Amino acid sequence: MKGLLLLISHNYDKLIILEKNTTLFRYYKKKFKMEKVKTFFCLCLLSLGTWQVNAQNSNFFKDRKLPLNEDGSSFVKLTFLTQIWMRSAQYNPGSTFDGTAKNSGTDIGIRRTSFQLFGQLTDRVFAYSYFGLNNFNTLSDRKAGFFVEDAYGEYAVDKVKLSLGMGLSGWNGLSRFASAAVGSQLGIDAPLYQQMTNDVTDQFSRKLSVFAKGKLGKLDYRLQMAQPMSVKKMSNYNPAITMNSSFSALPPKMQYNGYFQYQLKDQESNQVPYLAGTYLGKKKVFNIGAGFVYQKDAMWRTNEVKDTIQSNMLHIAADIFYDAPIGKDGEAISLYGNVTHSDFGKNYIRNSAVMNPINGERDPNILNGGGVAFPMNGTGTTYFVQAGYKFKDDLIGKTTLMPYASLQHSNFERLNQAMNFWDMGVTWLLSGQNSKLTLSYQNHPVYNNAGDKITTKNSLLLQYQVFFN
Repeated sequence: MKGLLLLISHNYDKLIILEKNTTLFRYYKKKFKMEKVKTFFCLCLLSLGTWQVNAQNSNFFKDRKLPLNEDGSSFVKLTFLTQIWMRSAQYNPGSTFDGTAKNSGTDIGIRRTSFQLFGQLTDRVFAYSYFGLNNFNTLSDRKAGFFVEDAYGEYAVDKVKLSLGMGLSGWNGLSRFASAAVGSQLGIDAPLYQQMTNDVTDQFSRKLSVFAKGKLGKLDYRLQMAQPMSVKKMSNYNPAITMNSSFSALPPKMQYNGYFQYQLKDQESNQVPYLAGTYLGKKKVFNIGAGFVYQKDAMWRTNEVKDTIQSNMLHIAADIFYDAPIGKDGEAISLYGNVTHSDFGKNYIRNSAVMNPINGERDPNILNGGGVAFPMNGTGTTYFVQAGYKFKDDLIGKTTLMPYASLQHSNFERLNQAMNFWDMGVTWLLSGQNSKLTLSYQNHPVYNNAGDKITTKNSLLLQYQVFFN
């Protein structure tokens, strides 16, 4: 460093600073005790010197990784993501906010903010942690703090074919977006219906589990044995057992799930469980997949004479994903289709509302509940399609646009008419996935308790995403 030499003895007993101007050193020597000066300067100057030496090395922070060995095969990596929503929405009939009737409104909230910590500690040992805060709005508990979403370690028995791991993880089965990489989604959010037990018997779709994953040629696979969390800890838990199926409050049995995808074109990374919504033309991906989720005696209900009947939970799905460049100037297309058959037991239905701005409802005849909730999951068959088109690079200055549209069409046993949830909009790619602005229009149906559709409601959402990856 310029005009400065730091000499530190092996036992750190001596700190000698040689500089043309020693005023700064004398000032700190007088202000603090000598031991604090030693510690402060040793850490700061040693770190700065290390940074200057390594910054001259082209491998330093290559791909935003901090290498732990000379060739960079061992590394640690930190990423962060923030997604902020502003929404104007029509609310379901009977909605209330702190006891006050509300027909519509505008809300602002943090959909997600999170940090990922990767650690390829040796050529066979990998650790991953994910810390986050989700769905923080005006109704949230304040100063709630971040919570652990993922925390697992894995060992590569074979570096390509087989890795085994344990912990709290998202190595879920069923379909592609059961484990969605939220920072690279095509639309404003992932198709959340594929996360079948999200916050019911897991933690934001993460499960306490052991898992196996790997690649056998072009076949990418994951298998997981998970211990479900107590349903009694879910939000708005209702202990009542009715003739409509619900999750059993008895000690849960193990859940088994898996997902298999044949990757015909470019291979996708399976370092972490989360799969991209679009690569913006950077890859040519064509995958065909299938998966399952099974748990014995996961559900219960009563019959006509009030006997308690337990039933298994079984979901199966198949999907297809195509994401590729189609032009010479950065144009790209993204297509996804999925069919899922869900068996939660007789007449099961679950309403979901992302970051719901409403906390009450006064109309007991409305099946949806208050706010923007709608029947997202249930026993029956769901079809999902999604498509997007990326315009050429530098369409608007150094930025470009990517319009998209998606539809969830569900034939649930409990409902007399199909449930159609529309989401369509356009993303302004200010700097790829690192900085983007998405405008989304959504439409959901409203049902009464008899299962009849009585109306639909609209929402307009604006999301800004900043993503360091």
